[in-house]
Amino acid sequence: MQIIPLAHAKDLPVWRRPVSLLFLMAAAMPIAFATWSALLNNFVIEVAQFDGSDIGWLHTVREIPGFLAIGVIAVLMFMREQVLGMVALILLGVATAITAWFPTLGGILTITMLSSIGFHYYETVNQSLQLQWLPKDRAPQMLGWLLAAGSGATLVAYLCIIVTWEALGLTYNTVYLLSGGFTAAVALFALLAYPQFEAPDPQIKKMVLRRRYWLYYALQFMSGARRQIFVVFAGFMMVEKFGFRVHEVTALFTINLVVNMIAAPLLGRAVARWGERKALCVEYLGLICVFLGYGGIYWFGWGVMVAAALYVMDHVFFAMALALKTYFQKIADPRDIAPTAAVAFTINHIAAVFLPASLGYLWLVSPSSVFVLAAGMAGVSFCLALLIPRHPEPGNETIFARFAPAPAA
Repeated sequence: MQIIPLAHAKDLPVWRRPVSLLFLMAAAMPIAFATWSALLNNFVIEVAQFDGSDIGWLHTVREIPGFLAIGVIAVLMFMREQVLGMVALILLGVATAITAWFPTLGGILTITMLSSIGFHYYETVNQSLQLQWLPKDRAPQMLGWLLAAGSGATLVAYLCIIVTWEALGLTYNTVYLLSGGFTAAVALFALLAYPQFEAPDPQIKKMVLRRRYWLYYALQFMSGARRQIFVVFAGFMMVEKFGFRVHEVTALFTINLVVNMIAAPLLGRAVARWGERKALCVEYLGLICVFLGYGGIYWFGWGVMVAAALYVMDHVFFAMALALKTYFQKIADPRDIAPTAAVAFTINHIAAVFLPASLGYLWLVSPSSVFVLAAGMAGVSFCLALLIPRHPEPGNETIFARFAPAPAA
């Protein structure tokens, strides 16, 4: 296995450099995961006869590996980060490919658990590698372009579904096999074709919890709780309330992707110009409005066009969450990035373990209450974001740092 210091990677052909690998990974992962997500609500309702409670339990099971992402630290004692990321991506692809083979509640929960292990371990490592490989001055812009690359790859997959689903009479099994198989094949190629890149700062291979990262931890917790409500119930609403079929759900996702391909690089530039505090405050204020708008669909009977517009706006605001990554990159000890990425994923998924199942029961009684709760969570996140200083750095992690006593000489 060829190991190359990060500083020497510029001598490699462009397609074998670290940034090229990040773009390849960014394009490969959404092919499987986004296709799985696009078909999921129709698949579980039409084939497995799921209701709101069942979908809540499905997403609770899906988030358990995220809660256990801290196990990445143990795996890194025996496996390099880059290798673990590719192996996890292969697992995600294979599990997605065989999803339709198990059309029962138990089967779907089992295969979802396997794909979720691949997804969450990949995402943990991917976030760590991004922050290690991208320079701080260019990280916001590059993260925006990586988001755009993922959206572009997913757009191609969605257009294929829209054009061929009814015309060719495709089945869930066919689409899952093609999308999952493609992701697994690309991950295997990346594992074999790229050298192992060695960052200049060796990563600590044990759990790291530092008091000075407390605001980052709090924002991660609120982000995970808030995002679960959107991931679980926003798409489910489109199918349950408005009767969206597979190609209609995919068309909505396609519109969303086109908007994000344009917006993500611009948002990256905005974060670099505004700073993390202002960017996150804009995100959270926007999400408060969006979630209250979802509630208005049930209160005032707003139609499908309003719901679709809110869904697209939701994704745009969520894309601004890249500011949370760059905030941590600026305040972190470079050696803490890998272990803290694992810890942050676990914190992000604490609420994800119990929220989907519990809110699934609330959904049966009052769907609007679920979205009002999400708006409240976005409000708490907004208050926390106000504590980020204009120029975060080690020793200046929050606005309270200015009141801290000066260190002894």
